Amino acid sequence: MTNKKPIILAPAGCKASFFAALAADADGIYCGLKEFSARMKADNFTLEELASLANFAREKEKKIFIAINSLLKESETEYAGKIIQALKKHIKPDALIIQDAGFIRLAKQAGFLGEIHLSTLANVSFAEALKTVKNLGIKTVVLPREFDVDEIKSIANAAPSGVDLEIFIHGALCYGVSGRCYWSSFLGGKSGLRGMCVQPCRRFYNYEEEKERFFSCKDLCLDFLTKVLLPIKNISAWKIEGRKKGPHYVYNTVKGYKLLRDYGTDNLAKKEAFNLLTHALGRQRTHYNFLPQRKFNPTDLEGDTASGMLIGKIKKQSGKFFFNSEEALLKRDILRIGYEDQKGHRVLKIKRNIPKRGRFYIPPEKELYNLNGFSVFLIDRMETELEDKIEKLRLQLKEPSVKIAEPYFKRNKLSYVYKRKTPVKNLYIYENIPNTILPDTATNLTYKNLTGISDKKASFIYWNLPCIIWRANEEDIKKNINAAVKKGCRNFIINSLWQISLFKNPKQLNIIAGVFCNIANIDAVIFARDLGVKKVVISPELSKDDYLNMPNKSPLPLGIVTNGLFPLSVSRVIPNDIEENTLFTSPKGEGGFIKKSGYDYKVYPDWKLDLSDKKTTLEKAGYDFFVHLKDAAPEGVNMKKRAGLWNWNVGLQ
Repeated sequence: MTNKKPIILAPAGCKASFFAALAADADGIYCGLKEFSARMKADNFTLEELASLANFAREKEKKIFIAINSLLKESETEYAGKIIQALKKHIKPDALIIQDAGFIRLAKQAGFLGEIHLSTLANVSFAEALKTVKNLGIKTVVLPREFDVDEIKSIANAAPSGVDLEIFIHGALCYGVSGRCYWSSFLGGKSGLRGMCVQPCRRFYNYEEEKERFFSCKDLCLDFLTKVLLPIKNISAWKIEGRKKGPHYVYNTVKGYKLLRDYGTDNLAKKEAFNLLTHALGRQRTHYNFLPQRKFNPTDLEGDTASGMLIGKIKKQSGKFFFNSEEALLKRDILRIGYEDQKGHRVLKIKRNIPKRGRFYIPPEKELYNLNGFSVFLIDRMETELEDKIEKLRLQLKEPSVKIAEPYFKRNKLSYVYKRKTPVKNLYIYENIPNTILPDTATNLTYKNLTGISDKKASFIYWNLPCIIWRANEEDIKKNINAAVKKGCRNFIINSLWQISLFKNPKQLNIIAGVFCNIANIDAVIFARDLGVKKVVISPELSKDDYLNMPNKSPLPLGIVTNGLFPLSVSRVIPNDIEENTLFTSPKGEGGFIKKSGYDYKVYPDWKLDLSDKKTTLEKAGYDFFVHLKDAAPEGVNMKKRAGLWNWNVGLQ
């Protein structure tokens, strides 16, 4: 076990932010390319840009981590291999941060020599998984933001030698658990697992008589609570979220947390750090789940949660819109007027300094909107001192002189492809044990379900594990698994590939990699097979072409969800102002409801995923089994009859 001082790991989504991280003396920087990044809406970097920046940072003894942490489609695997080879040759990063298991195989084939780190999107949330992580040669795991400090301590103490943990200490919070949110994808093909999220959780929703941003979260900020983390062993990095943020944010957060890490017992240092974090231009802040004895719901409706620092509310006087700023404003500060989904939303650059409480009039536009009551956010600024530091670093940088040629990469040929020899089967997954139990029945693995059935019937049911196993609930799940195996059960569905770690002899069992494993490429299928998985359910996010491109290459039987209620998002919290099993609607009339599921809450749409009329096409393509999700809508929620094709026609972005 190690107890070294954790590094401060800074985000960088553009050159200015990269330089700001260096100016603040970050220990490491994580960034992404313009492909395969879970923050595709950041500017990100070309290979040429990143090559020069990485070399520059390395000269200053800074670590460079490259995030290729998106879901990988089968059609992209050859190109992904080329990207990894180019990174290996020209960037030489200390680590690749990945979520998709396919990248592990591709990195190995490409001969990548750096470390592999598992993104929080990979959903490694319990201790037993770390043994499998170590056996695979993976060095570091980024823990979920939903952990409290007791869970962090517990999993850190259980971590095997050679496996380090990273934790997020600051930045945006998503309502859904990382790797378990499909909201943006379900409503339009822009997947959060591929860095394209349009943040539907930040929007207005109607519930009963209220119209609020019920699901929009505050920002995580552990500030002075980081002192609790310092004694914990195996924490290798404190990670700051924010690859879409500007240089001011990066500089302030890095400086603030370095002070708290290095001089956290000094009152003046703590005061300065707190001031830096307060003025980092983030949303209102929360400690979220960190203190188990004092948890905060991040969706608390008090305050505004648009990106940036709230500095005022617009008023109207004599036909003009204005606000009095709660903060002194500097020339060239960037303001956001309102939220992006509000008519009249604008982004403005300040042309002169404005003192605190000074009045600023909103310049009129051709198209007139009523801005009265709009919130105003300070979203970026560039102080002269920071600008000078960035410019000094920029002048030291040797810009790339040649374009990096695309390297050669050819994926290894498959030695065996599975061919279906029998008619397509069906698998019906119920939350609770149904009245009629057949060999094609699956149900959730709970103590109640397991003890409410005879050994004989239990032996041919498929037992479905939770889509998330938290460290706090790990022992209960292990007891249920051991009890099921003792009953003679051999059929299980895991919903994260790492859940296979909970089985003592997985290759002796019939284990299906379930829908929440997010498998979308053959390399991930092979990875699952090598762990002991016998069948795979393909990611439900894919398009028609993606689906039809899989069975003719797969070494394992493949299944696909063709019908049922599929959650938009899975969360550890429910908004304070919404009750379970009651309908809320979006301004576009899209309805949904929240239902408790095991240890978590699932947000469902009020219409089903339904590929029923595509079964003939899927059968011809070679799918081995169709999955039917049998969870029922609660009483009082009327399900709409509308197309549930998800991304079948629109494609997955």
